[in-house]
Amino acid sequence: MPYEYIPDLLKSKQSKIILLIMDGLGGLPIEAGGPTELEAAATPNMDRLAAEGTLGQITPIRPGITPGSGPAHLALFGYDPLHYEVGRGALEANGVGLDVNPGDIAVRGNFCTLDPNGLISDRRAGRISSEEAMPAIERLQSIQLPGIELEVRQVKEYRFAVVMRGEGLHPQLNDTDPQVTGKAPLPIRALEPSAQRAADLFTQWVAEAQKVLADPLTGKANGVTLRGFATDPGLPQYGDVYGLKAACVAVYPMYRGVSKLVGMDVIKFAGDTPTDEFAAVEKVWDGYDFVFIHIKKTDSKGEDGDFAGKVKIIESVDAALPKLLALNPDVLMITGDHSTPARMKSHSWHPVPFLIWAPATHRPDFETQFGERPCARGGLGTFPAVDIMSLALAHAERMNKYGA
Repeated sequence: MPYEYIPDLLKSKQSKIILLIMDGLGGLPIEAGGPTELEAAATPNMDRLAAEGTLGQITPIRPGITPGSGPAHLALFGYDPLHYEVGRGALEANGVGLDVNPGDIAVRGNFCTLDPNGLISDRRAGRISSEEAMPAIERLQSIQLPGIELEVRQVKEYRFAVVMRGEGLHPQLNDTDPQVTGKAPLPIRALEPSAQRAADLFTQWVAEAQKVLADPLTGKANGVTLRGFATDPGLPQYGDVYGLKAACVAVYPMYRGVSKLVGMDVIKFAGDTPTDEFAAVEKVWDGYDFVFIHIKKTDSKGEDGDFAGKVKIIESVDAALPKLLALNPDVLMITGDHSTPARMKSHSWHPVPFLIWAPATHRPDFETQFGERPCARGGLGTFPAVDIMSLALAHAERMNKYGA
């Protein structure tokens, strides 16, 4: 479990916590001495919370380690990602409603474009839309192999998830995406002897996939690569560890998946803007002690190298924030899972700005704006992301003292 001592310290309290994550929030100045994306954004609501609350910055994994989204979110939820390893396949599959039980294997798939020589010319099949990908999804769903059960479901655009069920399956398999164009998809290999049966079965499945995708209707999606073979990791559940009835409000499937794995209820809603997400929180607010909200597009704009676009997403979150504040949470935390500077067009190892606002219990520092520099000076200092949940519980007055 994240913290073995926490369950014994929990006490009953009718208090509510919000964890608002702007994916890839941390940034860098484009020019020396200039502002980061967060510092450039007009964020009067977050600045007010910063002035009233306490700032700091978090390290998602360890100093100098660039995190993936899955491990970074496990850390935010209090699970040391170096101890609890969860493959991308289990996250994606759970996120689109596919059950992944112990002994099942889930994997994330990408459609790709293969040239006449079987080499990858586009790793994402031209980033085809979800509608364009449906004929290829339907063909994958038609594949059957003797002695096992298969489910295939679209995730989004060129991405899909596969779950294989049967006897003697182990997920210790290599990814097949070579991560570059001009090479063929990698063969599936067992990384330990117990996984050989799974390697053989997935090799058969890929061969059948290549056959059914050799159809003009599938267009650019004439090949597949597979990443993140995984099974149910058996994570400790939020209700047991933290005594919280928890909910997730997120647009992208992977973040719904990791939330489901730790025992959160995934809330269905329409729309994809911060306003839509906050409205969904409002509808379920009375039924939960803890709500995790995920904003994806800060990360997307960062990966695109779109500094101004990332600024606008941050501003849109700030503009919608009064809807959350009207719910009167006892604790509101605002941060990111990792940094995605537009300048780098990728995830990075830089610490992530963190804000906690808890009117009854926070200790204000001297900072008055929410940004990387103020957070580096903030009263909480720099601390591991896995400490967020103990801070939340303490500020929500949900923990007793430790020891006599």
